[in-house]
Amino acid sequence: MSSSKPSSSFSSTMSLTTQAAAGDVADGDMDYDLVDEAAFFGRRKGKRLRAYQAGLIETLLPKLAVDVSKAIDPASLFSKTPARLVLEIGFGGGEHLVTEALRDKDTGFIGCEPFVNGMAKALACIADDDIGNIRLHMGDATDLINRLPDACLDQVYLLYPDPWPKRRQRKRRFVSDAMVEKLARVLKPGGEFRFATDIDDYSGWTLVRVMRSAHFNWPARQSSDWLNPWAGWRSTRYEQKAQREGRPSVYLTFLRS
Repeated sequence: MSSSKPSSSFSSTMSLTTQAAAGDVADGDMDYDLVDEAAFFGRRKGKRLRAYQAGLIETLLPKLAVDVSKAIDPASLFSKTPARLVLEIGFGGGEHLVTEALRDKDTGFIGCEPFVNGMAKALACIADDDIGNIRLHMGDATDLINRLPDACLDQVYLLYPDPWPKRRQRKRRFVSDAMVEKLARVLKPGGEFRFATDIDDYSGWTLVRVMRSAHFNWPARQSSDWLNPWAGWRSTRYEQKAQREGRPSVYLTFLRS
């Protein structure tokens, strides 16, 4: 394991979180995940789309969609080659994705979201603000990641993914040993994997799997490093719901070694 070594006080603070990960050793969940490929589980559509939203799905999405049926050339996705490339997995309603794209127009953003209603909300924001540095995939992010070239991404966001809280469901979680290796392949050396959740069990689950990879370091040294959001953070509706319900969030940053 190549992860940075935290201080003893730091380690004792985080040990409870790590032990919470999937019931820990007593139930055998510290074994490496055996599933080689992630799969999408859950709803793909909620309430009926408004006419304008449905129209964006039909007209704007095809112009922004990434073709995952073949190898992806990131430079060809945008009108000009972006200085950086960022992937957001499961962007929900697109609040964070759109904010980041407006803030940094020299960076190219790829957003993955299988839920039709979330995609429609993001498309409305893109259309309203005439955003040109976002490309989209309405489907399983694994399909897109598998088609990306090695070391092409500067940053990956996974914000408030479905926690699949029941023990029998945990293998459905997006973060697995196999997925950590996939992210390591597509991230540049020094690139960041940023993960946020309000579910303590999922933060521990993710720590266990990323820190046992040889390809990532965790540079945190004190509690503020994971309890405070990143600079310029745009809160999402999922985070706001968690705050209303009294669940604090955890913000983990891992560096590709």
